[in-house]
Amino acid sequence: MIDPIPANERMQNQIEEWQSAADRRAAFLSCYHLMTQNMLRAIDNGEFNDPEWVYSLLQHFAEYYFTALEQYEEDSPDTPAIWRRAFDAAQKPDTLLLQNLLLGVNAHINYDLIFSLADMLEPDWSQLSPDERDGRYDDYAHVNQIINRTIDAVQETIIEPDFPTMDLIDRLSGPADEWVVSHLITQWRDEVWQRAMQLLDSMEDERQELRQQYEQHALKRANRILLVLSDDA
Repeated sequence: MIDPIPANERMQNQIEEWQSAADRRAAFLSCYHLMTQNMLRAIDNGEFNDPEWVYSLLQHFAEYYFTALEQYEEDSPDTPAIWRRAFDAAQKPDTLLLQNLLLGVNAHINYDLIFSLADMLEPDWSQLSPDERDGRYDDYAHVNQIINRTIDAVQETIIEPDFPTMDLIDRLSGPADEWVVSHLITQWRDEVWQRAMQLLDSMEDERQELRQQYEQHALKRANRILLVLSDDA
């Protein structure tokens, strides 16, 4: 059995601190913690082609979140704008709990995941055979199934009590009654893989511009979540 990643315990400690202080940032982190536990269970159950690689990606991904949190707490100018938007919104009492949750999901998937995935793929990507590359993608795509299994618990604890849920999802993805959060996240993760491939194919001097493009894209989605619908959002 693979031992729980250190971030798993850190998440739990942070959730307890925020819940005791009625800090609404606990909404996203509670869901993230649940997803992390389910990922660890899936790794232990042998659901992945390369469990060690998936485990390392899981931990590296969490480091992006905690780095952004530390930067925000220190009011660092290095705080990613997408995380500043999410953390600031959580301090406002008129922000819906579901919005806080989706803002965190948006920042962590549509921004953090691009770079953490590229970080983990880049060291040996050029040496991998086509079958090995397919294996990496299959492991990445399998996470969508774990998200689908996790979303039921998330719906019970976060989504169902929040009445405007389906109206918000319709605004994000178009009027489709059958659309659910797990489908939205799957769509986002498909885009993330393509952007990680773009990073791997880019030159070093192109990456800063790409980083800015990705963050602007995530910020536009944050605007939709907050229902601040500008002409270009």
